[in-house]
Amino acid sequence: MLLFAASAHAQGLSVPPEARAALEKLYSGDAEGSVAMARDFQKAHPDHPLGPLLEGEALWWKRYCGALEIKYGMVESWSHTKDPGDESYFALADHAIQLAQAQLAKSDTAEMHFYAGMGSALKVRVLGLRSENRAAAHAAVAARTEMTRALELDPQLADATAALGLYNYYVDTLSPIVKVLRFFMGIPGGNRETGVAQMKTGMEHGVILNVDVRFILARALRQYDQKYQEALDIAEPLVARYPQNPLFLLLLGNLNMELGRKVKASEYFNAVLKLPEPAQSAGCANYCGSCAAHTRNLAQEFLDLTR
Repeated sequence: MLLFAASAHAQGLSVPPEARAALEKLYSGDAEGSVAMARDFQKAHPDHPLGPLLEGEALWWKRYCGALEIKYGMVESWSHTKDPGDESYFALADHAIQLAQAQLAKSDTAEMHFYAGMGSALKVRVLGLRSENRAAAHAAVAARTEMTRALELDPQLADATAALGLYNYYVDTLSPIVKVLRFFMGIPGGNRETGVAQMKTGMEHGVILNVDVRFILARALRQYDQKYQEALDIAEPLVARYPQNPLFLLLLGNLNMELGRKVKASEYFNAVLKLPEPAQSAGCANYCGSCAAHTRNLAQEFLDLTR
């Protein structure tokens, strides 16, 4: 089964076991624990761009959780103002890009182009959440450039394919007016169908982005295409693998509500309410408590809607 494992299609990425463990910790619902593991990785591998990328990824999930709200019947992070932690987040992204570029100066590899692109992709997430659309667009183009070069060097690099899929899908979902502005800004176009196919390749064969892109694609199909059953089919393996992650549980509950399956939706929302309290480890008390409480409040809000 290839849903959550490396495969021959992603042989260009060599991800150490401790980096994989940090991702598993994150997707299991412990972002703070993942941050600690990412920092340990950076100490052990100070010249590798994956360390700051792992920490940035974990910080993004914390930010995403905090910005979640229910609008239009969907739970999503729609927008957010600047946050005091944003600058350190951007610094991590820049550091990852600089480390990747330093390695590229020695050898032009698909892996390092992928990591450089991921640094820009981290920026896109928060810039988009802050509605800084011009800056987000330029960061997205920088990420696209790096992923395109990575695939020129290794056409089988499924994680780079997935990242290009994200670009192709989201650029093609822009409104007609924004698409005109995109043309004058010199931003390359995209194709929604191609993007979906590329993301599915990343889901099945990716090493780093397989879980992330599955979560993103399920949300996109729900929000932009109203393909609720397809989104549900894509999202269900997330909860099967990570039943302690409240974000995955909320998404499945939300999708079942969209499909009119209120009883099934309630099962997922109640599962969020039944999750154990997060460990109060050093540095965890404020975030872990607030995110856990926030997801419980959202689950209860959904349950109130099912009555």
